[in-house]
Amino acid sequence: MATDIVAQLADSLAKTAVEEGELSYKGQGRKLDNAQSVEEIVKEIQDFQGLQALRLEGNTIGVEAAQAIAKALETKSEFKCCYWSDMFTGRLRSEIPPALNSLGDALMMAGARLTVLDLSDNAFGPDGVKGIEKLLKSTACHTLQELRLNNCGMGIGGGKILAASLIECHKKSSAEGAPLSLKVFIAGRNRLENDGATALAQAFQLMGSLEEVHMPQNGINHPGVTALATAMQHNPGLRVLNLNDNTFTKKGAIAMAQALKHLRSIQVINFGDCLVRSEGALAIAEIVSDGLPILKELNLSFGEITEEAAVAVAQAVKGKAQLEKLDLNGNSLGEEGCEAVREVMNSMNMGDLLGSLSDDEGEPEDDDEEEDDEEEEEEDEDEEEVDEEEVEEEEEEEEESTGNLLSTPPSAPRPPDVSSFLSFPSPDKLLKLGAKRALLIEQQVDVSDATKTAEAFLKISSVYKEENEDVKSAVLDSIDALLRKAFATPSFQGYSFVSSLLVLLGLIKSEDKVKPVLVVPGHLQALEHVVRQDYFPKENVAVLEAFVSRNSKALDSCDNARNHLHSTLQTVQSDS
Repeated sequence: MATDIVAQLADSLAKTAVEEGELSYKGQGRKLDNAQSVEEIVKEIQDFQGLQALRLEGNTIGVEAAQAIAKALETKSEFKCCYWSDMFTGRLRSEIPPALNSLGDALMMAGARLTVLDLSDNAFGPDGVKGIEKLLKSTACHTLQELRLNNCGMGIGGGKILAASLIECHKKSSAEGAPLSLKVFIAGRNRLENDGATALAQAFQLMGSLEEVHMPQNGINHPGVTALATAMQHNPGLRVLNLNDNTFTKKGAIAMAQALKHLRSIQVINFGDCLVRSEGALAIAEIVSDGLPILKELNLSFGEITEEAAVAVAQAVKGKAQLEKLDLNGNSLGEEGCEAVREVMNSMNMGDLLGSLSDDEGEPEDDDEEEDDEEEEEEDEDEEEVDEEEVEEEEEEEEESTGNLLSTPPSAPRPPDVSSFLSFPSPDKLLKLGAKRALLIEQQVDVSDATKTAEAFLKISSVYKEENEDVKSAVLDSIDALLRKAFATPSFQGYSFVSSLLVLLGLIKSEDKVKPVLVVPGHLQALEHVVRQDYFPKENVAVLEAFVSRNSKALDSCDNARNHLHSTLQTVQSDS
């Protein structure tokens, strides 16, 4: 009887989120094909008075199921938040637009006023954007504050449709006296390139209300970066700007530096892996030195920056009382340059705010390399520009060659190396490291350092995909190689590794004020694999089990993965 009560309670907690007015089916892995499969969900939506948010992440929803859910939403006038990321896994691409159209039409019919629309990780391409075009232009989105479209494969065509929709929404809402005031825009890994970024920049400039912009890994070169820089100047409330893993070069970096002059509210600047180069870094350093009073994080890693510019950047953060991290890793400083940067930071009593410089590329061999590279980039630019029709034709060819199944969109155009992957992990980067990826990662990480090993484990496991065998295998092979070597190293302290892992996962507090990572299911799924391996000391299993079993908010977003891990930890303990 008690077991039944616990089961019912667990089921209830799984469906209903802590937030008032929210109904959640997050991460339940349901395959919802037709109306019959969603009867329970439909009834609960209908019975939920004052429904404001619906979480469908981590399930897979067909057209008929979406239509049934949509019908139930037609009367929910108080509805505000759509948490609908990762809900079309394995669906035909042709299924997605009608499913989205049905849901959008229902929200419009209900008279809903949305504040959050999250459709990340759906890889629906330009056609998927067309599926939300009508919704975005409607009164339902006049109040939209957060638009999250990460990893959707929109391409240039989708970016242009999205931009036009936002501009139309702003125009209509302005006519009613309450202009669209979008605050958060997230669209990483979408192949927007220059044309898509430039189109969106026009919408950003028009709105002028953005507080967070995340557009990493979009293959944007300096023309697109310059357009975005101009737009950012018109968003004075911007706090976070993440353009990681695009290609600024000197021109784009200088344009972005000029934009930063106008952004006194900026707290986080992530231009890592953007090839800002030395001249760009110097321009950014000048602006940082003269302004940006509440800057917390500055990432200029992997930018081909040399010693002089890096030292200038370090000197520029003097007096930034709120600074938490300066990242200059992976540049071209050389040993003396790295030491010079450390000395500058230490002299300002800010040494602990400087990130690792372990991946420094050493001093450049050719002083003219920077100029030559930029000339090559400009010469190749015309070849990289693709119009909307060409992108859509490529999408259609891709559908035919893959049986019209969804696929993860490709990442940025430059081939990644191990340092790039560990700096900003993605499944594509891991796969592109090739068959020797496990060895390359093993060689890159200092396994004598338990904390660095734990950090590397979490970065690798963050891209774990249970449904993608290639990625899953690549992640587990890489982790096995890394940890097998670590635990076989005499100086490696297994307990310190587990302790660091618990700190980084947010399960215990650190005296050093280490900032926990955002926990994703892959972290726990990979850890579940690790604890079953012969290289992992069984005495550490009990420690992990003790903390994983606690009701920690850090793991709230990964209930299923946590439960599986907890069960495996208990099994391993009982078997040992």
